[in-house]
Amino acid sequence: ELKKLEKDSNELLDIRSEVEISHGAIPGAIAVKPEEIEKKLKNKELDPEKKQVICCSRGKISVEIAEELEEEGYNAESLEGGYVAWLMDVMKEEMDKDQNNEKAKEVEQSLRKKFKKKIWSKFTKAINTYELVKPGDKIAVCISGGKDSMLMAKCFQELKVHNKFDFEVKFLVMDPGYSPANRKVIEENARKMNIPITIFETDIFSVANNTEKNPCYLCAKMRRGALNDMAIENDCNKVALGHHNDDVLETFFLSLMHEGRIHCFSPVTYLDRTDMYQIRPMIYVRERDIRGVVKNYDIPVVHNPCPADGYTQRQYMKDLIKRLEKEMYPGLRKRLFRAIQDSAIDGWSDYTK
Repeated sequence: ELKKLEKDSNELLDIRSEVEISHGAIPGAIAVKPEEIEKKLKNKELDPEKKQVICCSRGKISVEIAEELEEEGYNAESLEGGYVAWLMDVMKEEMDKDQNNEKAKEVEQSLRKKFKKKIWSKFTKAINTYELVKPGDKIAVCISGGKDSMLMAKCFQELKVHNKFDFEVKFLVMDPGYSPANRKVIEENARKMNIPITIFETDIFSVANNTEKNPCYLCAKMRRGALNDMAIENDCNKVALGHHNDDVLETFFLSLMHEGRIHCFSPVTYLDRTDMYQIRPMIYVRERDIRGVVKNYDIPVVHNPCPADGYTQRQYMKDLIKRLEKEMYPGLRKRLFRAIQDSAIDGWSDYTK
């Protein structure tokens, strides 16, 4: 509760003894003896515009003094638990911070060791093959709260540390209308992973959900636009999206069956309107491997925040590809991905064998 106190509207009065205060005190607290408070009260020296917060050792003696002040018409309260409770909270925060640092370091090390082959090597392969990151770039790394973008953000942190040339990253989180629970998951994960996020809010979910015709298309378009605008506002020249290998194949199938064309998003796309590039450094990484990292470190993620109900076409394609590979065509994913690369469709032409 102490963190919520504002100096301009509150005064924290520490009534402990000089010896107790010499061993530690709350920053900004005013040392004052109980009898001095009574004297100030009689002489009307206390500021009636401010809340008087009384602090003793354990929050017992301060209760009586706060009640006396309230009887005299002052806005006053006792600091619950006193200095001891405050000190315990500070110690807990420090312990949590240390634990978070250890967890973040563990994930960072595992990307280069335990998950090097499945995650890190494939991430850097996409970076190098398609030259997704160049000297002087400022990249907006977009985090949705899901497993893909959160892991991508951690990979970018590692790339920044170990890369041979300098570039900047800005970790952006767009809140399209998440529930308080989902919003908290994103904030907590970023804190645990030591990812310095910037959150900006929109009403995209509510707008798209009130549209009868193709709300998913509208939602996706609005989200891309909002992310691009925020990236521009932060002086970024590139936007990094967390699409993985499975997304590539599913998008190819969706375009083929629903639009009748050979199409798929590319590793890098230039946006004329905003003079910006979209990059997708996770295109070689399998979704199951991303899921493995998240499960290994017990990282909670935001699941299906979309307000629209129902079995999506993308989920259908995901299940279809899985079934085809398992029951009829072993190795289908690798062959299909290679076919997309070799056909040089939609910006895949930079691929080098």
